[in-house]
Amino acid sequence: MIVERIFISRKPGGAQQACESIRVERGAGIVGDRHFGRNDWVGQNLTLVEVEEIACFCAETGRPDDPAITRRNLVTRGVRLNDLVGKTFTIGSATLHGIETCEPCGDLGRALADDTLSAAAVVKRWVGRGGLRATIIDSGEISVGATITVDA
Repeated sequence: MIVERIFISRKPGGAQQACESIRVERGAGIVGDRHFGRNDWVGQNLTLVEVEEIACFCAETGRPDDPAITRRNLVTRGVRLNDLVGKTFTIGSATLHGIETCEPCGDLGRALADDTLSAAAVVKRWVGRGGLRATIIDSGEISVGATITVDA
């Protein structure tokens, strides 16, 4: 269970920027990300998605693999993120708590829609597969390759 890729976006709708490591701060989010310091809802500041789900979607729709496609912050490998709802876990030196599944929104649907797949069909496809929203319990550093350890 590892972090395969890390992305931030400095402004809403802006390009995803790949990072080798990030700093996350309790109550604020990812330093440098568009959501840093915003607390409109719990779990807003850090999102995760499974690389396996991205690969499956890309294969099903004939797209090239693109780990940034969902605009989530952390792309993981080898962990069922839905199972982390309500659980505390550590990535790098940061401690996180899974708040809720990160269900797809209309923005994702519109971004991934094309001539063969409507925005509504995109959203339907990602329901239950869109990842996880997490809150930061303890600030720390998260790097590509970091192990995800679920607390007992």
